[in-house]
Amino acid sequence: MNADRGKARAARHPSPVTRHPKSAGRPDPALISDLVAANRILAMQGVLDGWGHVSVRHNRDPNRFLLSRSLAPELITAKDILEFDLDNNPVEAKGRNLYTERFIHGEIYKTRPDVTAVAHMHAPPVIPFGVIDVPLKPIYHRAAFIGLGVPIFEIRDAAGMTDLLIRNPELGRALAKSIADKPAVLMRGHGATVVGPSLQRLVGRSIFLAMNASLQAQAMALAPGGRINYLDPEEARLIEAREGYGLGRAWEAWKRKALNSR
Repeated sequence: MNADRGKARAARHPSPVTRHPKSAGRPDPALISDLVAANRILAMQGVLDGWGHVSVRHNRDPNRFLLSRSLAPELITAKDILEFDLDNNPVEAKGRNLYTERFIHGEIYKTRPDVTAVAHMHAPPVIPFGVIDVPLKPIYHRAAFIGLGVPIFEIRDAAGMTDLLIRNPELGRALAKSIADKPAVLMRGHGATVVGPSLQRLVGRSIFLAMNASLQAQAMALAPGGRINYLDPEEARLIEAREGYGLGRAWEAWKRKALNSR
């Protein structure tokens, strides 16, 4: 009888089937190089710690993305990059450990066709703005994209008590819903997730999001309770319309330093 009950439970709750999606083909080596550089640049800038990660859509198929195996960003090389489908299944993991929070990436790519690259960070300057009632606002022209809005993801609203990690597709979908059409989302008590139309723009946004948070905190400390002259919404719109202007210069310098650092 116990065996029969066990079979009945198995029928109602079948074991998950491990999927092995078909590869989209060999990615552009230049894209792999840029993805490695993006991880290392953000680590060098103090935006990523040992647990952050960066991904990019596959150049051959928008329904695939590239992400490293579970490794500290500053240690990533081309051989560590794996291919995933948008359900966050690796094409071929070869027994290598995967990032627990890879669900951040696939679920955002599903809902945001405009997004080419995603970064998840624990940059210390942004974390206070996820736990206070003072909104993050653009104070620095390179961070004008903040004027588009940076919501706060409250994981308790999605799943009650958790360890704050985006461990499954359901939490990934909740985060994707929270970020909506914005360039970034703060994650209460955890960090932030940033998106961009290219790896270069993603790296710039990630660096300047953290920098703006530091500058805003400094301004608030210098003038406690006083008025802070943030960017006007129209200024932010005009700057955002040309976001990326001149970024190539910084990208080449960042990339050269990052790839020559080992």
